[in-house]
Amino acid sequence: MIDREAAFGPAGAFRRARTLGWVAVVNRRSRMRWLVIGAGGMLGTDLVARLGAERDVVPLTRADLDVTSARACRELVRAGDVVVNCAAWTDVDGAETHEAEAFAVNAVGAANLAVATASVGARLVQISTDYVFDGTADVPYAADAPLRPVSAYGRTKAAGEWAVRAASPEHLVVRTAWLYGAAGASFPRTIARLLRERGSVSVVDDQVGQPTWTADVADLVVALVTAGVPGGVYHATSSGSCTWYEFARAVAAALDVDVEAVSPTTSESFRRPAPRPPYSVLSHATVEAAGVAVTGDWRERWAIAAPSVVGGPTAQG
Repeated sequence: MIDREAAFGPAGAFRRARTLGWVAVVNRRSRMRWLVIGAGGMLGTDLVARLGAERDVVPLTRADLDVTSARACRELVRAGDVVVNCAAWTDVDGAETHEAEAFAVNAVGAANLAVATASVGARLVQISTDYVFDGTADVPYAADAPLRPVSAYGRTKAAGEWAVRAASPEHLVVRTAWLYGAAGASFPRTIARLLRERGSVSVVDDQVGQPTWTADVADLVVALVTAGVPGGVYHATSSGSCTWYEFARAVAAALDVDVEAVSPTTSESFRRPAPRPPYSVLSHATVEAAGVAVTGDWRERWAIAAPSVVGGPTAQG
């Protein structure tokens, strides 16, 4: 066991880590302890499950930790070597009229955790989103592409990214997008329910992204930390891309429903309070450069995930 104070010191977080390498220092401990903030959410649930079999993991829900409290963050992060912040205000449309509340969680909360972890030599993994971009690109967004959010939710998440990177260059920002999983609400679960209830559904065909399984994001987060990758921004999305319409047809196929039950429509005819990025494809260049395997094609991953997310042809929603 090492003396955290001697190894890092609150006045110079990661001072030794920058010289010896973060993993080399932390691995002197017999076992790294992971704190998962937002453990009750879709990604948090899968991350806790992924870590539980072989790691020392402490799941923390909203009831356990209010990330908007700097004091609470300082007190709790002392128990961890790696802190993964899955907590977020994720009501994209609601943030348009409640931006201050969303900012408190997505920006102030991230800042509180970033400063607290840096002060004790722990490493923070901040989960972020494609909404930090405006969606006007026609090639995958690089990790260092300029942030141009067009929604309140995107602005608050971009502010959280800035706070995390400002607190310590060793922290990681992991952006993801178009998430689905076995826990909680998600696009494919909604489509499956509508197909079972109505028999048909119209889905926008002018927004492009990368459907991504939360179990794969959990795997990638663990891989990045275990590999001791440099601090920075990484993208955790499936390979390939499609429209929401194409993804909905894949959901129908998984349910053994005629894909023609899914019809295309436009964003213009399906207005929402918050604008959606029309193009949300993220580059995996920094993941590859770090020597970590990127997630496979979204269709292959969906074929594996579908039974646990939406069940099969006879499953009930």
